[in-house]
Amino acid sequence: CLYLFSEIRSHSRVVVCSLLAVTCSRAVVKYSAAPPPTSYALLQEKTDLKLPPANWLREHPQLGSAGTTILGSSSKSKPFSSFGMAYDFIDCIGDDVDVVSDSENIKKLLKIPYSKSHVSMAVHRVGRTLLLDELDIQELFMRSSQTGDWTWLKEFYQRLIDQKWQRKKKSKEHWYQKAILSKFLYYSINGDGAAEPVPENHHEREEENGAEEFSSSWPTAFTNRCSDPEESDAPKQVKFALGQVASVPKEQNLPTLFNEGENSQGLRNDFVRNIMWTFEDIHMLVGSNMPIFGGGRYPAVSLRLRDNNKPINILTGIDYWLDNLMCNVPELVMCFHVNGIVQKYEMIKTEDIPHLENSTFSTRVVKDIAQNILSFLKSNCTKEGHTYWLFKASGSDIVKLYDLTTLCEEAEEEKCQNPFTLPVAVLLYKVASNLMLKARQNRKHYGTIRTLLLNCVKLLDQERHPQIIASAHYMLSELFQLDEPPEENGRESLRAGGSEDSYSDEDRVEDEDEEEEEELMEDSDENSSYSNSSSSQDDRKAVAVIRSVGELSVPEKYKSTHQIRPSCTFPVSQDKEERCRHVLCYVLKGSGLKAVDGSVKKESDLPAADPNTPIPLKYEDRSAIGACTAEKGIALLFERAGPLQADQKHPTRSGMIPGSWQHHMKLQLFLKASKAYYVLSDAATNLLKYGRALRYIKLSLQCYDAYCSVSGTLHPQVLHFHSQCLSLCGDIQLMLAQNANNRAAYLEEYNYQTKEDQEILHSLHRESSCQAFNMATDLAMDPEYQLFVSSKCYEASFELLDSEALNDHGSDQLAQVLKRLGNIRNEMGVFYMNQAAAMQTEKEGNGKKLILCLSFVNVAKSVSIAEQELWKKSFSFFEKGMRDFEAIEDNTNTALLLCNTGRLMRICAQAHCAMSADQSRGEFSPEEALYYNKAIDYYLRAMKSLVSRESHPAVWDSVNWELSTTYFTLATLLQDYAPLSRKAQEQIEREVTEAMMKSLKYCDLQTESARQPLYQYRAATIHHRLASMYHSCFRNQVGDEHLRKQHRSLAELHYSKAVCLFLSLKDAPCELLRTLLERVAFAEFTMAGQSSSAAKLKSLISALEIMTETRHAFQLIHKELQEQIAVAESADVASGPTSGLNLQEVMKLIAVFEPSFSFLLLQLIKLMATMKRKPSNKDEELLKTLKNVYSKLLRAEKNAPLLSRVGFYTELLQQLIPQTGSDSTDIHS
Repeated sequence: CLYLFSEIRSHSRVVVCSLLAVTCSRAVVKYSAAPPPTSYALLQEKTDLKLPPANWLREHPQLGSAGTTILGSSSKSKPFSSFGMAYDFIDCIGDDVDVVSDSENIKKLLKIPYSKSHVSMAVHRVGRTLLLDELDIQELFMRSSQTGDWTWLKEFYQRLIDQKWQRKKKSKEHWYQKAILSKFLYYSINGDGAAEPVPENHHEREEENGAEEFSSSWPTAFTNRCSDPEESDAPKQVKFALGQVASVPKEQNLPTLFNEGENSQGLRNDFVRNIMWTFEDIHMLVGSNMPIFGGGRYPAVSLRLRDNNKPINILTGIDYWLDNLMCNVPELVMCFHVNGIVQKYEMIKTEDIPHLENSTFSTRVVKDIAQNILSFLKSNCTKEGHTYWLFKASGSDIVKLYDLTTLCEEAEEEKCQNPFTLPVAVLLYKVASNLMLKARQNRKHYGTIRTLLLNCVKLLDQERHPQIIASAHYMLSELFQLDEPPEENGRESLRAGGSEDSYSDEDRVEDEDEEEEEELMEDSDENSSYSNSSSSQDDRKAVAVIRSVGELSVPEKYKSTHQIRPSCTFPVSQDKEERCRHVLCYVLKGSGLKAVDGSVKKESDLPAADPNTPIPLKYEDRSAIGACTAEKGIALLFERAGPLQADQKHPTRSGMIPGSWQHHMKLQLFLKASKAYYVLSDAATNLLKYGRALRYIKLSLQCYDAYCSVSGTLHPQVLHFHSQCLSLCGDIQLMLAQNANNRAAYLEEYNYQTKEDQEILHSLHRESSCQAFNMATDLAMDPEYQLFVSSKCYEASFELLDSEALNDHGSDQLAQVLKRLGNIRNEMGVFYMNQAAAMQTEKEGNGKKLILCLSFVNVAKSVSIAEQELWKKSFSFFEKGMRDFEAIEDNTNTALLLCNTGRLMRICAQAHCAMSADQSRGEFSPEEALYYNKAIDYYLRAMKSLVSRESHPAVWDSVNWELSTTYFTLATLLQDYAPLSRKAQEQIEREVTEAMMKSLKYCDLQTESARQPLYQYRAATIHHRLASMYHSCFRNQVGDEHLRKQHRSLAELHYSKAVCLFLSLKDAPCELLRTLLERVAFAEFTMAGQSSSAAKLKSLISALEIMTETRHAFQLIHKELQEQIAVAESADVASGPTSGLNLQEVMKLIAVFEPSFSFLLLQLIKLMATMKRKPSNKDEELLKTLKNVYSKLLRAEKNAPLLSRVGFYTELLQQLIPQTGSDSTDIHS
């Protein structure tokens, strides 16, 4: 039995679930134009229904649209009724709903196996949704005879189906039954049961209303629901919108979008209620006009009028049962009459209807019929946008399905002659527009939207409907998001050698169509029950055939094997390049000569551009362009970068009227193309294809220029995007300047053009000359000019972001542009600084070739004006860059610019170097000291800016190194070229010591880094230089004994530290040997001033211990010499050694070592031999060893190879180690 759950009522929806053993029905009222049900009037027995009530044919909300006709609840469906519902509930179309149709059509389909009457319906597919509409052949052919449309279908129908077609008229009995039903319903809502005499014109009114049923119901003008006079007069309380879907945004709202005649069909939803009905697993959106009353044991009942002399048949029972299921009505009230006289009422529950006498039917069979019909239609109505015709002739058991769109194409008639074409296209567009709202959150809709729009475009004629086509192409371009980050697995197509010849996806669409055709053939062959293999000509024209309507009652006889949108996956990968190509393809179709341009009637006579002629993107050598031309280009650049322009009032260059749909569409498409080219340029920049990147950014800015020419006011978002374009253009020009070696390849990339680029450019030139950004996007050959252009692009971008229009939009990007601005100014400062350094080097080279008889003072002032100008330019850019970085509190980059400024000061100091007449270095000049001190100040400021090493270790280490280097250079120049003509020796020594100690302070010996060996070498050199200076002071100091002792102590200290550091380096044997020899000389000089033999002996032994430490240096030299010889022999090189060992320096040091070593040995031997005290055994052994070593040294061959001599000295020194107490691991200091 059928169980009915209690009715759930709320202000937004009504739900009733009804369950049978095998049947499940659930209905949700989505929209109702009728008030809540009111009780019906129970008519008295013997009431004459032939007499009309007082309120007959007056509009009443209880009856809905049936209230103004005599047709009652069975008013005839309009041919586009499903489209009206689909437009109102666009959210349900495509995925959630299987069928959208009038309830009368649903009932007619489910009664096919029981009925001999004809069936004629138009079927359209949108996704998984099928739209069913009655296709009244009689009315259609009546219209065809008047307009000439559908003549091919009339001929097809007469030739294959009904050769003697003629219009069939309804009988008087039919109109009589309709009339008394209408009067019965008005009696039921009247409540008083009173009857009035029949008016004299009663029969005339019947005929008029009867004629109204078959008057032309094919609408010809699109009208909004609010414009209906009947609805506008009705009070608003009558409308009850239940679960109404939200409309699309204003930009995509179809009534406003199609305001210029794009909609030629008046598609309205005229049903009293729209219901979401789930019958088993089938989801249907149905429209119903059945009057519903309240009363009885249940809150809703339906009223039916039956002739008591005629039994209820199975068709009527199914009709009543389905109506009640679809409208959530749990009970049926049957009024019986005889010749219009009321006899009695009978109440029947909905679940009891299938078991009525003479009308018993199985609900399971009805369910099977519904599932089989749906499967049949879904398996064969597979092409979105096509109009299918489901036809069953009267009295026939065969159901046939035709593809009218294909038949129309075969008949060589225009597709606009199919009246369903535009409504279907508009519906496809509406569904796609609605899905676009969800697409931002879920990419799964992208493939569906693309398929819908492509099918929409296929249906329409470009000349008749350019606006829809342009809008569809713009939406297609919107699918390809240009600002999405690439996935981890995504790869740039250009890296894999991707071509940039074509942006079109026409081949891809054709492939999808071919795949779909193959699947259709497989589906049709798989189920022989509706195969198109019939031998008759009629069956050959049909897509599919049901041989017998009895098959529909067989469970699961037909199964839908067709996959819904098999190619619905979004076809574009994560590759930016490919996405942009698709965008530009759709932009070209939407904004080029193919759509918008073709719809604009130009009033001006512009010369026609040939799309096949490339527009040259010529580069210019800017080195030859005068200042006036450059300034003019800069002025144009900043003028186009302005945030506001005057409102557009006059037609554009191509004749477009501001405010028209063409104007609006071109704005959107130009901007979209500009963004696509911007993304392409950015991708090419990342791939280091700077010539291609410059070409793309040029096209992007040309699109923006055309946008500015068409637009009256630039929105902040557009200005923000433009600032990004200018910033990217600055990046590209900077990269071109830094990669001057590949100019030929960049030039080739820059001059390349695709056909799509050419066509888009021609479309742009219809609106603008596109010259505003030539200065910024030309490929120059001069790096200096490229840097200049880059800086101007950044400045224009900064001015945009800093303007009032973008105060609230560009804060984040403003910091980025300021950083770029600071960077380009740093680059220009470095460029001019390097030019100054190169000029200085060239001048020094030329100076060595000339004999210049100039004084020191004159030479110090011989800096050229050109050098000074370069210094000023460089310093100016560094200062501006520092201000940019300070504005965004970028301490790291500020420190880098301060460091570069310090380097500039050092170059200035080098340029003021004084030269003597013989080209030798003169004294350290005051100008040099001034610039070196300025350099030190900038380095110290850089350190202060960084605060600590933790802020940025790499920059900190770099600044620290430069500061130490500057102090060291200053001290070295003061020491080597002391300005004795201006300063006292003691003052110079103090300044040298101070500079050396400061340089030593910044030598980071603890941190492990690549510079640590350099720091160690510098520290060792500083100690060596200081030791040498104190050594010299000790030798030359006379009188002040305390000062001499101090100098002696400092010299010993620094010699000791220098030796330790050189020993740790392992790669400075010459420096170690020199330091040790100087230390030995220092010990010898100390001994010379001693008078006591014991003191002299002690000093000599100490000097000999220091001399034995030279063994480490000789071992290192010996090892390097062996490596040199091995490398030379393996490479068969006869020339000199290739390592860094300076052989001349080694020979000089050996020349100092031999006499010094010999002198020490001789003095020790003499002093020990003349000792007055008796020598100990240890002294005797030492003396013996000294004599032996001295003897070998005297007999050594002076012309022996260097390697042998170094080895010989190492052996001699090794013999002295046990005697002197020196050891390789314990170096006495």
